[in-house]
Amino acid sequence: MMKRSFVGKPTWWRPATTEIQISPIREFVIRCSNHDIHGAISAMDILQTLHIRADPLVYSSLIKSCIEARDIHSGRRVHRHLFDSDGNIPATFLINQVLGMYVRFQRVEEARQVFDVMPEKNVVSWTTMISAYTNMKRGRMGLELFVMMGRSGVMPNMYTFSSVLRASDGLETVSMIHCPIVKVGLDSDVFVRSSLIDVYAKWGDLQSGFYVFDEMPTRDLVVWNSIISGYAQDGNGHVALDLYSKMRRAGFPANQGALTSVLRACTGLTLLEMGRQVHTHSIKFLTDLILNNALLDMYCKCGSSEDATCLFDRMVEKDIISWSTMISGLAQNGRNVEALELFDRMPLKPNYITMVGVLFACSHAGLVEKGWRHFNSISNPGREHYGCMVDLLGRAGKLDDAVKFIKEMNCEKDVVIWKSLLSSCRVHKDVELAGIVGRRILELNPDEEGAHILLSNTYADSQQWEKVREVRWEMKARGVKKEPGCSWIEVGNRIETFIVGGSSTRTHQEMESVSKEVVRLIDRVTNEGGYIPDTSFVLHDVEVEQKKESLKYHSEKLAVAFGLMMLGKDKDIRVIKNLRICGDCHNFVKLVAMVERRKIVIRDAVRFHHFQHGVCSCGDYW
Repeated sequence: MMKRSFVGKPTWWRPATTEIQISPIREFVIRCSNHDIHGAISAMDILQTLHIRADPLVYSSLIKSCIEARDIHSGRRVHRHLFDSDGNIPATFLINQVLGMYVRFQRVEEARQVFDVMPEKNVVSWTTMISAYTNMKRGRMGLELFVMMGRSGVMPNMYTFSSVLRASDGLETVSMIHCPIVKVGLDSDVFVRSSLIDVYAKWGDLQSGFYVFDEMPTRDLVVWNSIISGYAQDGNGHVALDLYSKMRRAGFPANQGALTSVLRACTGLTLLEMGRQVHTHSIKFLTDLILNNALLDMYCKCGSSEDATCLFDRMVEKDIISWSTMISGLAQNGRNVEALELFDRMPLKPNYITMVGVLFACSHAGLVEKGWRHFNSISNPGREHYGCMVDLLGRAGKLDDAVKFIKEMNCEKDVVIWKSLLSSCRVHKDVELAGIVGRRILELNPDEEGAHILLSNTYADSQQWEKVREVRWEMKARGVKKEPGCSWIEVGNRIETFIVGGSSTRTHQEMESVSKEVVRLIDRVTNEGGYIPDTSFVLHDVEVEQKKESLKYHSEKLAVAFGLMMLGKDKDIRVIKNLRICGDCHNFVKLVAMVERRKIVIRDAVRFHHFQHGVCSCGDYW
């Protein structure tokens, strides 16, 4: 046999000693890759010039360094060196690292090119690509790959199922994926079970999500977080809070995820006291931005802008969500000037939501010129921005300008826009325009309850009872029912509800006590505050005395009276109402706050009203 010649080759390129002699170069490349990626790539190029292939450890270190340095160009060079012209096929784990690198750089098409030419694909290869498509919101491609994976005979693992579940496009797809999960025995895996709960909640089937949760004898914190989050996001706040209590009793600590979900539930239910209790559990996560933003949102939407301001001032880190939440929160709580001052101090570029809050503040402060200036600064205004401007012009009585503005809008003129104008027509008693706008709304949506109610109330305000009867007859013919006025108040750990006319969750005997308290308050504010019932807010063609009697049983009056009876003098009275507060009740509550020396907060369908010392935070401009 002829001896192989090594003439012209370096002494360390001898096959018998390759692994020993090449180790100094390998160590040099690895050492460079840790602090000088370009030096490491240059060393790799030398190896390539000498037709030397480094061992897998070198390439693995280089790929990791490219990712850490966020250097896609160097990463591509390592990729090319791995697949050199000599026809070498790298180990599967190295190709998977290249796949992962392209995915981290969001180069999913380049990753797919690598994936398609892989001679051998394992579960990591398939899962990496499925996860990449899912994260890029290309769920259909992820699902197609999952089907191909099954046909190739590769068994999915927990990470595969977690990724493909997020790619699902409906309950039918979720059910199809759920079956193989059970078949391969991964239905007891914490992450798979958590993903199942998340997607069932996403597609509105919380019952199935709860079954998945309930089937697990030993629950994990991740699974608890998923089910609590599902109910909180679906608007089932009471269930979310109940599950949170059970989780704590089961000995699980509250982490950021659970606390954020519970705060969302408190926000939806406007449970300020419960939210404050959750805040005490959040102290150990003082620097968590997501949790702090959830706390800010809770305080703003529960009517405690003072607590929100204190928290905002203490926050070490603030993002655009923090600033937008605070600006909108101040505006909704009647602190419009402060909201605009905060916007002027904001060091970040405003986004869509920020500008909605700014325009809301201008609208509720009656700042027409400033509102125009801010609106014109928006490069691409959206429907909510247009809606705020219609509301701003309408509130200010500039109804003709509002009509002209709507006609010139660059977006669809939907029911919400027209309802805003109709509401202003009622405030400014423009019955003729109200009739035109109301009919326009009913052309768009004949079953729109709010339009029927606003139109009927506008006619009632001007005592056009025949037209009121026409609108109500039309409502009856279409099966449109008016939502009754309803108010609720948190006392202890219970929510007490009151409905206009005297209905309540309380017993008949207790309601008699509440009615007596209302009478006592009316007598007191009449004698001490000069209260005169404003019967124009009774929208029925009845005698004056009947109208006065009707006003007594507005739901917010009943809730306020109950709060004064049940809560200590150190507690604020906080009432939530499903509709806008009427003018008579607004005046009544201002006087009650004055004579009883109490702070009363009422959140109606639009904003918060903070009553104290005989004035309201809205400045009677709502």
